[in-house]
Amino acid sequence: MHSKLTVEESAGKEPKLLDQACGIMRRKHMALSTERSYLSWMRQYILFHNKQHPKDMGEREIEQFLTSLALDRNVAASTQNQAFNAILFLYREVLNIELDEIDSFRADEPDRLPVVCTKDECYEIFSYMKGTHLLICKMLYGSGMRLKECLRLRIKDIDYSVNEIVVRSGKGKKDRSTIFPDSLKPEITAHIRKVKIQHETDLAKGYGSVYMPYALAKKYPNASWQWGWQYVFPAARLSVDPRSGERRRHHVYDRSVQKSVAKSVGQTTIVKHVTPHMFRHSFATQLLINGYDIRTIQELLGHKDVSTTMIYTHVLRKGGQGVRSPLD
Repeated sequence: MHSKLTVEESAGKEPKLLDQACGIMRRKHMALSTERSYLSWMRQYILFHNKQHPKDMGEREIEQFLTSLALDRNVAASTQNQAFNAILFLYREVLNIELDEIDSFRADEPDRLPVVCTKDECYEIFSYMKGTHLLICKMLYGSGMRLKECLRLRIKDIDYSVNEIVVRSGKGKKDRSTIFPDSLKPEITAHIRKVKIQHETDLAKGYGSVYMPYALAKKYPNASWQWGWQYVFPAARLSVDPRSGERRRHHVYDRSVQKSVAKSVGQTTIVKHVTPHMFRHSFATQLLINGYDIRTIQELLGHKDVSTTMIYTHVLRKGGQGVRSPLD
């Protein structure tokens, strides 16, 4: 019987386990947020079992860790499944180990209706916002984009002539098109005028390049400096890319938008749990109210299955499935 190795003991023979995992995630072009989250859960799993090497563990140890998350740390089902996905990736993609019973450890997430605000409520929130964050939230409500899809938007992805936005590599790594609100044109035009001045200033100082997805940086070495590739919503400051080490201007940080929305909602009379994603839900619901068909809304939202879009039909119903109470 072979002796068990700790993560430290095996580190001298080949790249560290988490470094291997990091390399594989980058080759698969996984988001930086996903990379950081997965590495954190992998590290917690290893530390939970006293730094024992994962290849010497299996279903029993995985179940113990996930059970501890649920019972001792009382995490939500979605958080538990995030940890599960990270460990599944570790075994299947990094260690090339298939575990027969691991899929049964996935937690059942409760079905919840999305939080939706009325048009008046959305505009009440907007009244307490200003600047770039206000513009971003108006784009979310007017186009149905996810927050990160909006923040990753490039100058060239907006077509003013046909009121269209092209969403690149959305959820599921798929491109799609959605509507560009006609009423937002003056504000976006003024905003982009300021962004261009900022970009020209960066270029004059020797900066001005932007992150290029996949292998486009090598295929088009000068594209990262070009105006069309710049973010519509660039960050206020230059920062160092954690992967390449290059100093450049990234897009607005998603957490800053989330905090801005939470602060604004706190100043309103709204008691719903509102996040930036609520504007996407409200977009879909408003289109249904306006009589647009479910297939059109599915395409605009980028849902793979129409059943995902159908959840908004439930939101439209009045309480009790539309049944009128005898008391009324």
